[in-house]
Amino acid sequence: MKLRTFGLALFGTAGLAILPACSKEAPPAAPTSPSTAAAEPARPATPEPAAAAPTPPAPAGKSTIRGVVKFNGAAPAMADIAPSADPACEGMALKEQAVLVKEGKLQNVLVRVKGAVAGAPAASSAPVVIDQLKCTYLPRVVGAQSGQAIQVKNSDGTLHNVRAVAGTRPVFNLAQPPSMPPVTKPVPADTELLQLKCDVHPWMRAFIAVSPHPYFSTTGEEGTFSITGLPAGTYTLEAWHETLGTKTAEVTVKDGETAEASFEFAATDKG
Repeated sequence: MKLRTFGLALFGTAGLAILPACSKEAPPAAPTSPSTAAAEPARPATPEPAAAAPTPPAPAGKSTIRGVVKFNGAAPAMADIAPSADPACEGMALKEQAVLVKEGKLQNVLVRVKGAVAGAPAASSAPVVIDQLKCTYLPRVVGAQSGQAIQVKNSDGTLHNVRAVAGTRPVFNLAQPPSMPPVTKPVPADTELLQLKCDVHPWMRAFIAVSPHPYFSTTGEEGTFSITGLPAGTYTLEAWHETLGTKTAEVTVKDGETAEASFEFAATDKG
């Protein structure tokens, strides 16, 4: 659902003197005259094996789709979360964070190009990072590309339990005390949506939407999104929200230009 220069090298040459060894039993070798050396024909150099042609990089698109996700009507009331007795959770939100609306704009909507995109670059070797801070997953909604890893950090001074599920299927389940390094796991190839939970703090939720390309974006407080690097073409955009479901729109973007798109959700929408 969303390039470097090298320095200078100096080369030098050095002379190498070779002194012949001498022995009592063997007379010294006769000096080689220039005429003798010239008489010996030069041997042809053995040709180097041809190097395989490098794979050309995937073409980089130059187009952008940007827009906003709106919320129509009054935002639904979110359920209360009981304050935790864990001191590491101090400062956490005391309301459920599923539907966050600010001035009619909806946060945490994953907007992505639906389906495959020809010429899309390979997945980044850098993982998608999710932190646990004040007993909250940050970010709550994020995109990842197939083949990319996710990394879950624990910035809280308390025990967390990172449990990943795809639908009802368990993917991994690890305890993560504060002294433990980040948990890094590959995204399963057959997964479109991965959910993270914490059994120690059951209100904690995070969602990773997995796409076959990097053309996705998650809305922030202002409800805006921007998908860059697209090849020119006509695409179906998909806007996904964890409780309000999915909206789609068809968008055509020309090479090097920016197209606009918008989505609208309401409290009556169901995921």
